Amino acid sequence: MAQADQEIEAKFMVRSRQAVQARLEALGAELAAPRVLEINLRFDTPAFELSAERKVLRLRHDSRAVMTFKGPARLGEEVSIRQEIEFEVSDFAAARRLLEALGYRVVVMYEKYRATYHLRGAVVVLDEMPYGDFVEIEGAGAVEIQTLAAELGLRWEARSALSYLALFEQLRAARGLPPSDLSFEALAGISASPADLGLEYADE
Repeated sequence: MAQADQEIEAKFMVRSRQAVQARLEALGAELAAPRVLEINLRFDTPAFELSAERKVLRLRHDSRAVMTFKGPARLGEEVSIRQEIEFEVSDFAAARRLLEALGYRVVVMYEKYRATYHLRGAVVVLDEMPYGDFVEIEGAGAVEIQTLAAELGLRWEARSALSYLALFEQLRAARGLPPSDLSFEALAGISASPADLGLEYADE
């Protein structure tokens, strides 16, 4: 779990999200947040200064509104390790207006359905992306994440430390897709294989 404004996580593309959910429940995981649609707005300056520095400024709306800043991920790590500052805001629309008043603009919108579980101090989320299903594990360190992944039947070598937007860029390049938001509507009718994302299924 994130400690001292730090996010440590790995994600896995899976064939059967339902099978992983069943394993989670068998292990005694607690459902912390039921399946919900997330709408994420990523902000940047007109010159894309945040992207150039591998930083993320995001406003998310699901059952609440949350603002997030993420620093650049450390290079050469087994999992994604980066600074993360996240807090709830009371008004999604007002938070967007504030960011835009400060000179930021929405550069991409992306959606996913997410269910969140807690298990032995770790956070495990089941994500339905417009291009496939994923399991994301956030824990205290790579060893803890790898141990839990094995218990869930996920191959460690199939993990990814890339963000969903970075994986989307790989998909766009592989399939020659035009620029678009990462939404279910924009990708309707488009099937993506793990190879399109530079990945393998973790639950084969």
